Amino acid sequence: MAEFDPVSPKSARLEDIAREAGVSISTVSRALNDSPAVRRRTKQAIWKIAREYDYEFRLSMPKGPIGAEATIAVVVPAPQARETRVADPFFLELLAGIAEAARERTADLLISHIAPTSADDLDYAMTTSRATGVIFIGQSSLHDAFNALAERDQRFVVWGAEFPDARYCSIGSDNVAGGRRATAHLARLGRSNVLFLGDVEAPEAEQRYRGYRLALEEAGLPVREELAVAAHFDVHSAEAATRSALDRGMVFDAIFAASDLIAIGAIRALTRAGLSVPGNVSVVGYDNIPAARLVTPRLTTIDQDANLAGRMLVSRLIDAQGGVAPTSDRLETSLLIRESCGG
Repeated sequence: MAEFDPVSPKSARLEDIAREAGVSISTVSRALNDSPAVRRRTKQAIWKIAREYDYEFRLSMPKGPIGAEATIAVVVPAPQARETRVADPFFLELLAGIAEAARERTADLLISHIAPTSADDLDYAMTTSRATGVIFIGQSSLHDAFNALAERDQRFVVWGAEFPDARYCSIGSDNVAGGRRATAHLARLGRSNVLFLGDVEAPEAEQRYRGYRLALEEAGLPVREELAVAAHFDVHSAEAATRSALDRGMVFDAIFAASDLIAIGAIRALTRAGLSVPGNVSVVGYDNIPAARLVTPRLTTIDQDANLAGRMLVSRLIDAQGGVAPTSDRLETSLLIRESCGG
């Protein structure tokens, strides 16, 4: 393959890209217009070269407004629980933090409709994007794929749970500490049968469940597997899961919910079953979404600062473009005590 002489990014021609990619000029032309006649892998390689040399291609791919110094794409990976729900109040708060930080850094913000579910999808998302960098909201089952991506491309950061072997930058709250704090508070109130409500297949919920177990052990309370009930990150799923637990005759005097939406659904089910919150059952949520202050009774919850999280994601992403390797970080959590727990 001939050596590509990058005298100036603006001077790159089709011939230069073709020589660098080892293909014909006509193949480059078709690839830059996203022709289905060119194999996807070949297109990705050509797009990567074109992007590196700021070559104009795929007019349908947005470039950002006049005056923007950077463009940030926000991508929401698909599978299970919370990650699919763009309307999730916590996600909207996080997005607001990202948007404010992007504006302060004179960066444009794009919301991507791509929903990657595999390593190939992540590669496709990165190679087709003309953004300065990408923020992925949530990891689902893509941790290993993100590790592999980081070996080839560092222009991304992830909001989500921390993994000890992660080779990419992630920002998230200390989920284990948050779950431990919520459950310990319920134990201090004398609640001895604490139900965990959440989908432990989601990494964040699994870590909150670990904190729940730690707090029970520290309080000298048994960890009962039957008191872990699956519920997705939405009100209706949580209401149905709580109603099912009551119908099965499960005995519990408190609920630690993996999110505020789950907690609100649980409160609806308890109230409709004629139970008092917090008289019969104390409830603690996680996220401190605005609705937590508006429901009756007002919801005790674990607060994680979504606005700060958004700012951290943007700063890590943009600063990394200057040669600074992005580093992971955890937000501290705090317990906000309101009426739903009774003390």
